[in-house]
Amino acid sequence: MKKVFLCILFVFLMTAAKAQKLAQVEAKETAKSKINTLLNDWHLAATEANFNDYFGKMDSISVFIGTDATENWDKTAFAKFSKPYFDKGKAWDFKTLERNIYISNLGNFAWFDELLHSWMGTCRGSGVLEKKENTWKIKHYVLSVSIPNEDVQKVIAAKQKSDAAFLKKFNQKF
Repeated sequence: MKKVFLCILFVFLMTAAKAQKLAQVEAKETAKSKINTLLNDWHLAATEANFNDYFGKMDSISVFIGTDATENWDKTAFAKFSKPYFDKGKAWDFKTLERNIYISNLGNFAWFDELLHSWMGTCRGSGVLEKKENTWKIKHYVLSVSIPNEDVQKVIAAKQKSDAAFLKKFNQKF
């Protein structure tokens, strides 16, 4: 009788563990879908020059890092810089080509990378989101221009002068 009870208990525990694992997978897939929609809507808000929708998707203490070495913006500074573009009805238009989303085990943080098509050609974006009170917000976003490996030397030469001027600010010689 004791062996039967232990077998039933074992089967029950295995079934419960499997159900819990399935629920976690489903929760992550749901989160990925919500994040994918949020990021698509975020890019669309810029395309449509909808300032409130765009900045509403960013956390109050978020950071946006642009393609220029000087572009490390907190949300307030980035909004101030961007406002004239949105007011003119033309911000920027990024079309997502590919996106990978990853969710933390606790389900409250996510990070992603995406390949974008823009006026600058192919770009790469990456970022971090946090879920607070059942709402995902962008905490950190990095935009970079992708450069084919065979063209890197030309790009290095093209930006050498501006890099030298920029690095003076750090009193460094490289």
